[in-house]
Amino acid sequence: MPAPDDTGQAPGAPPRKRLLLVHDPGRLDSLTACRRIAAHLGGMELVWGTDAVWRDGDRPDAALVCDVPAAAGELSDGGVPVVHLHCGHTAGALPPVTAAVRHVQAPAWPSALRPAGLRAAAAAGVSRTGLLAPARLTRDRTRAGCLLLLSAPVPAGDLRAFTDRTLRPLAEEAVRRAGRCDVVCDAGVAPVAAGLRQVAGVRLHEAHRSDVDALHAAARYFCASPTLTALSLAQARRSPLVLLPALDAGQEDLTRRIRQLAPVARAAGADPGEPALWTADDDRTFPLTGLSADDLRGAQRVARKVRQLALAPVAF
Repeated sequence: MPAPDDTGQAPGAPPRKRLLLVHDPGRLDSLTACRRIAAHLGGMELVWGTDAVWRDGDRPDAALVCDVPAAAGELSDGGVPVVHLHCGHTAGALPPVTAAVRHVQAPAWPSALRPAGLRAAAAAGVSRTGLLAPARLTRDRTRAGCLLLLSAPVPAGDLRAFTDRTLRPLAEEAVRRAGRCDVVCDAGVAPVAAGLRQVAGVRLHEAHRSDVDALHAAARYFCASPTLTALSLAQARRSPLVLLPALDAGQEDLTRRIRQLAPVARAAGADPGEPALWTADDDRTFPLTGLSADDLRGAQRVARKVRQLALAPVAF
């Protein structure tokens, strides 16, 4: 058998299909969705970008676009088959998108967790895909510390006030109880850093530079903004979840829907030392039940569609 060249391909083998992956770097759900789908695109040449620009001769065979409708439209206009995924929960209508295939991430159960605009989206040809679970479902046996996962779609001043009022007391309590606290933020890192600077034992991470799924696997406690990323981590790994206060209408809507189904602990207005916030995962798992394993395969389904478009583009 001929030895592979420096690209990992055997001489004479057909070139690998080239896929462009585009996501919104300031949105946690967009980041994690794109990475989880990419984990199921082995054998393809993956090119990561935040826009739809490519050099002459480098046009991708297909593209996955997460939450960037303008990029999906530009790529589609350039003749690239596009799968567009609306990754996060929304309280309103889904954005119009030009793409070969359109998906929205939404749990198959129960209807209370489905986005408000899902029915109208389905009528417009948007397909629902289940939760996008991490590729690795197990958790570390020696897990320790706390993961505080923040999605922050608010102005810097509001975020600094939120940090002072909520994040810092929680981080201080997490360090006291667990020895350390990893804080991951998708946007507004500067005001969060300013508010947490004096808290020893806190490590602040930018979401686009961090492996959120690995940090969760290694953490004993989990506090998070109400996002589908947090929901999928807690459900896929059967781990506890404490919800941070909502910071926009979508987060508020998702909190309300989750609370309709189970008494998930909330940090909103609570004493950071409240025992209910710090029940270890050895004693409590995520209280939502009834989700089938099939509903956690959303990433595989979207990856399969991207692969199909790359190998056999459809007319659109």
